[in-house]
Amino acid sequence: MDASTIQNKFLKTNDDLGLVAVGFSGGQCKAGVDAAPMALIESGLVDQLQNDLAYKVHYDNEVHAYTSLLPSSDPPHRGMKNPRAVSAVTQELSSQVYAHAKEGRFVLTLGGDHSIAIGTISGTAKAIRERLGRDMAVIWVDAHADINTPETSDSGNIHGMPVAFLTGLASENAENAFGWLKPEHRVSVKKLVYIGLRDIDRGEKRILREHGIKAFSMHDIDRHGIGKVMDMALGHIGTDTPIHLSFDIDALDPSFAPSTGTAVRGGLTLREGDFIAECVHETGSLVALDLVEVNPSLEQNGAAETVRAGVSIVRCALGDTLL
Repeated sequence: MDASTIQNKFLKTNDDLGLVAVGFSGGQCKAGVDAAPMALIESGLVDQLQNDLAYKVHYDNEVHAYTSLLPSSDPPHRGMKNPRAVSAVTQELSSQVYAHAKEGRFVLTLGGDHSIAIGTISGTAKAIRERLGRDMAVIWVDAHADINTPETSDSGNIHGMPVAFLTGLASENAENAFGWLKPEHRVSVKKLVYIGLRDIDRGEKRILREHGIKAFSMHDIDRHGIGKVMDMALGHIGTDTPIHLSFDIDALDPSFAPSTGTAVRGGLTLREGDFIAECVHETGSLVALDLVEVNPSLEQNGAAETVRAGVSIVRCALGDTLL
């Protein structure tokens, strides 16, 4: 196979890729999601990126657990569980992603739970502003909206809150509880698109309506087909905006990706997930990808299948084609 023929509009080269592996599970309560990056890498992902897709991969050969950053005491704050740990880890991750993105590289982050997007998206948003003077769009592919504020969340798990913090719908003055997020780290709700939603909290539905956020549920995908949905999603963003794709494996139906912490039936097929990634790649606007919430410790028989699904999504986002 060869490198992608799509010329990226916002990266310095087409073949430089920064990889960050994040073994962090503190944004939710199920152990095992921290093992996902190693499972993805051991499946041959890095070799495939280098040999099949001709990327120059900049990777420090470490799955970061950030244990030195974790506080000895981390009581709930505004109902959030592990707030200081998640804040410290995402702040460090933001710097790591920013270091790659400011060099004009594509940034691939392997998680980890979806709270890590507070770090990844803030890092790319800051770098894109500095390097190109542009705001960045986010396509969030997920069964869940992850836009709870601390006050609307029933669980207190921060993996259900990253979009609220990234858009400024939630904010915090305390430096050690996301107060480090500044305007240069944030993205606009006007440049946010959801795909695959099917399990949305009541408070989140209100937030989506009140702010006019573009969201395509599984109902929309069933009605229009994934091709039309992608046309509408990308049309909303426009052709002159860098895109960060944040892909939660639970967007896929559990029949394709069973090993994830909050599986919800009635999701995307693997082919639909791959198609989303292919379409975003074909825009020439994709600057970063997160793949999160693979949990190899769950559904032991389905772990390998879920890892393969994750690898497939990554490959399609990076230019692997059927023909």
